[in-house]
Amino acid sequence: MTMISEKQIKIEVIKGKIEALEGLYKDGFLPDEEYVKRIIPLRGELNKSSEKPKRPKVHDSLFKWLITAFTAEFFEHFFPGVKKGKYLFIDKEFISRYKALKDSLEGDLFLAMEVEADGQIEDVVIQIEHQSIREEVGKRVFEYLCYAWLLKEKPVWSIVIFTDEAVWRKDISDTYWYGYDSTQTKQYHKFDIIKIKKELSSDLIKKKSILCKLLSLKANDKGADRVELIREIFRAVSELKERLNNDQLLMIEQWVDYYKSIPEDSFKKLKEEVNMSFVATTISEHLYNEWKTEGKIEGKIEGKIEGEIEGEIKSLEDLYREGLLARQEYEKRIAPLRKKHEDILAKRSEGFNGEG
Repeated sequence: MTMISEKQIKIEVIKGKIEALEGLYKDGFLPDEEYVKRIIPLRGELNKSSEKPKRPKVHDSLFKWLITAFTAEFFEHFFPGVKKGKYLFIDKEFISRYKALKDSLEGDLFLAMEVEADGQIEDVVIQIEHQSIREEVGKRVFEYLCYAWLLKEKPVWSIVIFTDEAVWRKDISDTYWYGYDSTQTKQYHKFDIIKIKKELSSDLIKKKSILCKLLSLKANDKGADRVELIREIFRAVSELKERLNNDQLLMIEQWVDYYKSIPEDSFKKLKEEVNMSFVATTISEHLYNEWKTEGKIEGKIEGKIEGEIEGEIKSLEDLYREGLLARQEYEKRIAPLRKKHEDILAKRSEGFNGEG
């Protein structure tokens, strides 16, 4: 009888973890930023393990994570002339109001932000759309502008980021005809377009901004040495490591790994050369340990983790019982899961005893 491969086991386990996260998010136990931070590494692992990777989905999510992790740097680089104040991500509120749009908003962001307009600080809603292919987007942008306005009844600033690989001989239209009046006839909505490939990697890598250095891996790298780009990113992160939080460090690792475009062995040697290891544990261990220590959602998350572990244990037991998993492989995999499960039960028992 044919044994199930290690690769197939890994795919099924990762899928189970993704389902658990999506359940947490859907049930309202995880904020947008936490969900994005956790889901991307797992989707990245799934894409690497699957025979048919879903690159666009991870690509969209990575850009969303980049902006949420380095929001101030994003606006400082692309819109240096705009005076900005406090901001708040409102993606979850948006999706909660318009549930039918959830799947179509995978790579989009919505923020409420203070900006200066005519010398006054005003509250606006910012709509950031990510496009990985070249196509006209005016209709879609205006449609979501309307949803955003209805949500907050505030002026809306629309921004579209194009990360496609094409060289544009003609720019995409940045206006959409939405209305008419008897004096000016056509009324247009105008939005900002950012084309990442219009920037040179050699220019971006020289900037102090970590966001700019990361974007150098997606910009026009003509004449640039990608190994040197990555080396400079590692050097800059090493210098700033104490000022970067775990979310940013994890994001940087995932971004560089996904967009490195150099041989894997060269990448490993480069990391060893600069003594750079952003995350000490594996992605799965990082997420598990982080979940355990976050008090604000600890109880509910641990309950979900317990269910996930029980599901993984059952899956392994079924595979072994059906003769698809060798005994040695089964024992190797089942032991750490049972240990984690016992730890959760022990911790819960301590909590009950402490309440008494």
